[in-house]
Amino acid sequence: MKNKKFVFVAIGILVLLTINSYAETKKLKEIGRFTLVRIKGEVPTSEVMKILLEKYAGDIKYGFDIAGYGDLYLPFLEQIRSGSVKEKSMAVGDKFMWMLFRSKGKIKVVKDLEWAGKAPLPVYTFVVNKNYKNYEFVMPKPCGNISLVGIEEVIPDAVCSITVTPVKMNVNDAVTVDMSGSQHAKSMSVDVFNGSGTKVASKTLTPDSPRWQMRLPEPGEYVFKAGAVNIEGTPSSNSCEARAYVNFAPICNIWTNCLPCEDYVGRPITFDASNSTDQDGEVVKADFEITDVSGNVLDTLVDSDAPFVWEKIFDKPGIYTITAVVTDDFGAMSKPCKLDVEVTQKSWFFFVEAGPLFARGSHAYYAAAGLGVSCFIIPDVLDFVLGGGSAISLNKAPWKSFFMAKALLNIHAGRAFFGAGVGFTTKVREERTADIDLIANIGFDIFNNFTSKGAVFFEGRGPIGEDKTFKRHHKYMLGFRFYF
Repeated sequence: MKNKKFVFVAIGILVLLTINSYAETKKLKEIGRFTLVRIKGEVPTSEVMKILLEKYAGDIKYGFDIAGYGDLYLPFLEQIRSGSVKEKSMAVGDKFMWMLFRSKGKIKVVKDLEWAGKAPLPVYTFVVNKNYKNYEFVMPKPCGNISLVGIEEVIPDAVCSITVTPVKMNVNDAVTVDMSGSQHAKSMSVDVFNGSGTKVASKTLTPDSPRWQMRLPEPGEYVFKAGAVNIEGTPSSNSCEARAYVNFAPICNIWTNCLPCEDYVGRPITFDASNSTDQDGEVVKADFEITDVSGNVLDTLVDSDAPFVWEKIFDKPGIYTITAVVTDDFGAMSKPCKLDVEVTQKSWFFFVEAGPLFARGSHAYYAAAGLGVSCFIIPDVLDFVLGGGSAISLNKAPWKSFFMAKALLNIHAGRAFFGAGVGFTTKVREERTADIDLIANIGFDIFNNFTSKGAVFFEGRGPIGEDKTFKRHHKYMLGFRFYF
């Protein structure tokens, strides 16, 4: 029994010594026998080191997995491929957290090593960053093994980044604020200030939701001042702002060459928007519209060529509203500008007339001419004619030339007209006296330009008086009358 107890105690002491020996830091006195990469001699340069690591990438991945650092494999390769590699020496007593090596063709890992050689160990060193930690790796030059020597927790400062698109826009266009370029940020914020320095909007963003779409309701320049904080709440220190400009809409101005537009039916009226302005660009288009008093659209014009003038002829009197909207070179449209114009038709005309005249009473022929005035009491419906002239006799005595006058009312139906009135003629023969006549006429407008027109007419006169029969004293005239 005593011998058995002694054996158990001895085994227990041996186990404890074995465990303790495994827990202690292992001393690495020499290196180069169990190399991860197969190479004779030292790794001569960092470029050769990179080539070897690419060649043995599969073995390295396996080694990272058994070391418990598989998530560092891809960042490790990325650092090797694109990052910087430095050279340094590890002093005697410096430690390795773990080291990958090859033994009997198999990849193995040994942990908790201390360099215990006789001289400092030359190594290539590089740092892999992941999740705010810096992992320092080394490759001893004599062997090409990979070792992790230290881990440093690093919480970098947040770096703020902001872009605003578009940088120039019209009022109420969509504006996108993008802070996705910010780095190491837990959250981001942006304040929007107008040209006078007044804050008009603000927003807090996150890396998961780094964009903000907004609208700016007033023209002018805006400044977007932004910032970011890291996971410790430390604000970014770099300058971080953007600017955007909201285009000013043009200002419309319209005028006309007649106000009031009296007697302008049939005459060209000019509507001019050339005095419209744009403080940050130029006017490139004008849209005109004409409406009547009931709001009905009568005509429109789009003018894309300066000076933005529209010449319009109205064929009816009335009150018309002319509306213009101008557009600038950035597509902004002005508020409508309006002009009310009362267009009246010419009602007073001078006229001249001429034509052959026939006088009854043994027949006599005359060449008649006259002049006078005409007034449209109701435009295009009822006019009053007052005129006078002379008839030159084409016959010998006792016929004589005479003077005549007339006052008529005419009713118009389109181009045709007819009417009646009274007149006066001096005596046409020595033995006769002057006559007071009843007059009837009928005619037709050959042309009508509103400001001038021409008509042919037939006019008959009969005297008033018991001793003056129509049969012997009537007169007929066929003539042409020109109004101006």
